[in-house]
Amino acid sequence: MTSSGPVLRIFEVQVKDGHVEELLENFATTSSKVVEGHPGNRGYFFGRCIQGGDNMVMFVSIWDDLDAVKKRFGDDWLVSYLPDGYEDLIDSCSIRHVDVGSGWNI
Repeated sequence: MTSSGPVLRIFEVQVKDGHVEELLENFATTSSKVVEGHPGNRGYFFGRCIQGGDNMVMFVSIWDDLDAVKKRFGDDWLVSYLPDGYEDLIDSCSIRHVDVGSGWNI
C-alpha cells in the first residue's frame, strides 16, 4: 500500500454518554501530543460529528504520506491508538486513512 500524500488519519469515536466534553478536552491535550512534532505530521483537528448522533467525535491528523504514518504508529498503524484512560470514555472507535493526493488544496 502506497500513497502520494498527504494522508489523513481519521479516528472516529462513539463516546459513552456524558463523556463527550471530557474526550474533546483529551483530544486538545493528550491526543495532540501523540502526533504534534512527529516527523511528517502537518497538523491535526478535531470536533463533533454533525451526522451520527451527539456522541460521535473525530480526531484527524494530517501526514506527509503513508510512510510517515507508519513510522509514527509502527506495525499497529491500522489500529486505533488509545492513550491511557480513553477506554473508559469510548463505546467504539475506528481508524481510517485517506490519501488526499491531488485533492489537497490548503
